[in-house]
Order: sequence, then C-alpha cells, then structure tokens
Amino acid sequence: MPASIHPLAQRGLRIEYVSVAWMAFECLVGLYSGWRAGSILLVAFGLDSFLEIIAGGTLIWRLRKSVTGGSSAGIQRAEQRSSLIVGSVLLLLAVYVTGTSLGHLIIHQAADASWSGLAIAGASVVLMPVLTVGKRRIGRALDSAALMEDGMCNLTCAYMAGTVLLGAGLTAWLGWWWADSVAALVLVYFIASEGWEAIQKGRA
Repeated sequence: MPASIHPLAQRGLRIEYVSVAWMAFECLVGLYSGWRAGSILLVAFGLDSFLEIIAGGTLIWRLRKSVTGGSSAGIQRAEQRSSLIVGSVLLLLAVYVTGTSLGHLIIHQAADASWSGLAIAGASVVLMPVLTVGKRRIGRALDSAALMEDGMCNLTCAYMAGTVLLGAGLTAWLGWWWADSVAALVLVYFIASEGWEAIQKGRA
C-alpha cells in the first residue's frame, strides 16, 4: 500500500466518525420530533439519518481495511455490500413516505410545529455540505467510489433538512396543512433514485 494512502484513510476515518456521531443524534431528534409533531418529513429525515449511520459504519470498516493494509478484494466487497444494504432500505423508505403522505392527504392531517426538529434540520443544512466536500475530496484521493457516494448521501440529507424547514414553515405561517405531505412526496423521487443507483452500484 502506498505510504500516502495511510494518512488519507485516517482523515477519512475521522470525518466518518464525526458523520456517524452526528447522524445518531440527528436520527434520535428527528424520529422523536416527527412522532410528537405528526410530521412525515421529520420521521423520514430521522430514518434517512439511520440509513446514513449504516452507510457510515460500512465506510469505517472499508477505511480501516486501507489503514491496516486490507486486500483490494475485501475493500471492494465492503463497498458493494454497503451499496446493496443502503439502496434496499432507501427504496423501502420511499414506499413508507409515499403511503403515509397519501394517507395524510386523504384525511387532511397537518403536521404540528416542532422546534427541536426545526433546530436539527437547520444545523444539518449547514453541516452536511461541509461533510460532503470533505468526503468527496478524500474519496477522489483514495479512488473510493463508496466514500464519494457517502458524501452525496450527506448532500441528500441537507436537501431533506431544507425540505423539512420549507414544509414546516409553510404549514405554520400560511396554514397550508398539505405542505408537509406534498413536500414529502416530492422527496420520494430523490430517495428512490438514490436507492436504485446504490443497488445498481452494488450489483456492478
């Protein structure tokens, strides 16, 4: 293994540790706030964070192989397994969001305001792009498609956080009871697309 790979992999590990720790906090706050407020967007936001914990854990495993001199075949298997697992759960998440959103639209159920959920979403809008840039830079240097894709998951998380803020704002300020559900349905396209792409990469 080239000497330059070791410090790059160590940097990748550090950014993944920070990412997984934040995602664990984000998942707990998102799920709790979404459950209390009846917000599909916040619940989906929390579930997406859980998926990113899985992806981050797999990337930590993959990067540790680089640090300890693991075989390229072992690293490739780790990347493929991560892609298949995350892709499958993302597609299930898309089905959940679609069904719940349609149900809320049928019964005219609006989400309540959740200050804790809005706070965590606002923080994610700022932090996620920073993690994306860092992971993609290190991923290019390591020639790790999985690490670069994990960075794009962070960017998707930032989009989801922005959608949460938009949906909650329209509901609270303009009384648009349907805003949370409609915004969640728009989000389904991006969740399903990312999930299908991850599965295709895992099969490649």
